[in-house]
Amino acid sequence: MAIRKHRAGELVVEQTRDLARVREILTQAGMTTDGIEWPAACYLVAYFGDEAVGVIGVESKIDAALIRSLYVNESMRRRGIGAALLAAARKAAHTRGARHLYLFSTSAGEFFERHGFTSVAVSEVVAAIPGVPQVEYYRARPEELAREVAYHLDISGDGVIER
Repeated sequence: MAIRKHRAGELVVEQTRDLARVREILTQAGMTTDGIEWPAACYLVAYFGDEAVGVIGVESKIDAALIRSLYVNESMRRRGIGAALLAAARKAAHTRGARHLYLFSTSAGEFFERHGFTSVAVSEVVAAIPGVPQVEYYRARPEELAREVAYHLDISGDGVIER
């Protein structure tokens, strides 16, 4: 396996199958790692130089996808890294056939709303993408699910050339 060298001071977002690195980042962030091994999941890591500074996951199913586990190291926030990860995840979801993006959040709602997401009922997300690991994680923990806020974004027009 070739290891790509990154340039100092350069932000790069790359898809990864290095789930050990993803798990390490999420664990340090205090986020759940349940289900990250799901074969259909896609994880993207942001590097600043050679340092992994953020991560995001995409769990897609048919024409919808769940964005999960967006995290940027606190020391690297407010530099556009979260936006770059979200844009890359949106593109990854779209290329996998997703027409709708969903996510759960308890503290980053304003960030997602700035990127076009709107609040929806949690039950809408559960109904739209049953079986993906993050949804099933919360379905098994109704007390945690009750604390979540759900968001939706229609990406059906992404990549479409309008005349």
